[in-house]
Amino acid sequence: MKVHIKKGDNVVVLSGREGLRGATGKVKTVLPREGMVVVEGVNIVKKAVRPNPRNPQGGFIEQEAPLHASKVMPICPSCEKPTRIRKKLLDDGSKIRVCAKCGSSLETR
Repeated sequence: MKVHIKKGDNVVVLSGREGLRGATGKVKTVLPREGMVVVEGVNIVKKAVRPNPRNPQGGFIEQEAPLHASKVMPICPSCEKPTRIRKKLLDDGSKIRVCAKCGSSLETR
């Protein structure tokens, strides 16, 4: 599946359970085969872990769980609003992602 989100984008969560909706954060990981993204500080779950060399005590750890990419929308850095993405063809033949509202580039690199 083609994912419209890239690592490092600031995104807002559009749908999900009550505490999740409206949350914003930076994308840590993109999983294109599953169509999922991991957002920093959003969708925190508790996971039970057995004692191991890294965690000799065991117990519960908190970590971010993936969200489906269709549930998040990127935030435009210039107009600072959630926006859809359009592709713009440059003179050299490459494509960049641009904000559908204001037309500014979303590329961080």
